[in-house]
Amino acid sequence: MKRNIVIAAVTAAALIGGGTATALATTEDGGSARQAANTRLSDDDVRDDQDGPDAQDDGDDAARAASADVTAPEAIASALKHTSGTAVSAELDDEDDSGKVIWKVDVLSGDNTWHSVSVDPSNGKVLGSHTDDEDDTAQVRAALKGASVTAEEAAKAAGGKGTVTSVDLDEDGKNKSWEAETHKSGGAEQDWKIDLNTAKITADHDQDQDDDQD
Repeated sequence: MKRNIVIAAVTAAALIGGGTATALATTEDGGSARQAANTRLSDDDVRDDQDGPDAQDDGDDAARAASADVTAPEAIASALKHTSGTAVSAELDDEDDSGKVIWKVDVLSGDNTWHSVSVDPSNGKVLGSHTDDEDDTAQVRAALKGASVTAEEAAKAAGGKGTVTSVDLDEDGKNKSWEAETHKSGGAEQDWKIDLNTAKITADHDQDQDDDQD
């Protein structure tokens, strides 16, 4: 009797959902039906994890990295040739979500004016620049005071770990440093810290934990 009830229930679910279902012959305790349902739920959970936003973000970053012929150090050098000053960050990113990938390099000039310089990742040519308003100029100046490693040199150091997609100054906290993000072919992103004076590179576990929590 219970076997018939299980088959009827599965058939009804298939009709309501507009899909197909396989009716399983079960024992009286309905164990096989429950096991089949749990297996399907587990498979769905795995697919959800694999197709989640973090996996998609990693895929987008990897695609951007693969599409760039110009490296982060080269993009920074091109930006500084166009706009003199101190490079504080460089990021390979979509231009206003249009799908076009460019290098965005932030340069702090001698008169404390911030410039955002766009560099073509295919040939290194400067596409344009504009001034920005930033409220952390004093912090950046203080962090870089006495530093011997530039953003370009930090990017070169991180390049040994993979393709650099961003480098940025971490001017907050006690241990100030350059931060870089790298990608390897077919692999996930990795975050690094680069010492401002020695260029020593270490894994940024704090950033990895923050990404996991997000």
